[in-house]
Amino acid sequence: MKLRSQVIALTLSLGCSRAKAPPEASGAETRGIRAADEPATDGGEARTGEPDAFPAEAGLDGGSRAHLAGGDMIFVPAGPFTMGSDRGGQEDEHPAHRVTLAAYWLDETEVTNEAYEACVTAGTCRPHDPKSSLLNRFGGDAAFRAPRQPISSISWDDARTFCGWTGKRLPSEAEWEKAARGTDARKFPWGEATPDARRGVYATTRTAEVGSRPDGAGPYGHLDMAGNVWEWLEDIYDPYAYRRPHADRGIPGTCEEAEAAQDELRRKGIQGYTGTNPIPTECEHVLRGGAFNYDGPGLRSSNRVHHPGTFRLVMSGVRCAKDP
Repeated sequence: MKLRSQVIALTLSLGCSRAKAPPEASGAETRGIRAADEPATDGGEARTGEPDAFPAEAGLDGGSRAHLAGGDMIFVPAGPFTMGSDRGGQEDEHPAHRVTLAAYWLDETEVTNEAYEACVTAGTCRPHDPKSSLLNRFGGDAAFRAPRQPISSISWDDARTFCGWTGKRLPSEAEWEKAARGTDARKFPWGEATPDARRGVYATTRTAEVGSRPDGAGPYGHLDMAGNVWEWLEDIYDPYAYRRPHADRGIPGTCEEAEAAQDELRRKGIQGYTGTNPIPTECEHVLRGGAFNYDGPGLRSSNRVHHPGTFRLVMSGVRCAKDP
């Protein structure tokens, strides 16, 4: 697989090295991205399923890794996995169901500030919003802008533009969850063990350098899939996505169907689909993975979060995907 140019190759290589882990942190769990006006909490247990056979056609075993030039992407083989859970968490995580996906590549880490800035310098990407950190009471923006910290305070469109500029795309919600859970329906990227400071950046007030928690690697080797920043995904948020006819392929409803589902939840007074955040009144986009201000239980890989695509929050960033 070849990258389009030396410029793109350089950009893609900016997110790969690992750093030492910062001090341990503690705090209270939060449901969703905590914007200044929307605090929320949740918890719960996710279902643990039986391991699926690793697809033979991939030519890999369950622990093998394959990288593109620069070592910044990891191959996820084709085949089925268990998405969602049957108990615990929120209602939009239910039920557990089998999803079959084609093979794809996914960035090993979240996109860094230096990688995103290269796109800004090229005149393609819009600069991040420097006001979000203060609005959310995390102090000045500079604390989030070291070169190898993850880019944040960008919108869904910004994330999509960056991935396109590098010859990639945003991952789907199902692709993200498969990379985080593998074929054994694990609760967290590393397995069932309770989160700690060796595995994720959470329950704190700052992001850390990407790749700084190697003990939190997922089943295929991806890093930072629990904590640091929430990651924008391609899909719209559909509270009934797992009940749709194409749920076995990870395809949610249309924008109109998602809005109809939200209207039904509101009309019936049904809670539990969005934590304590209000039920959306428009088509929003999914984010996954937890953030630096989240607590451990909320880092479960089945946890679904959503916000309007225009939001540029200091808790939200991106990692990109690519077809084989």
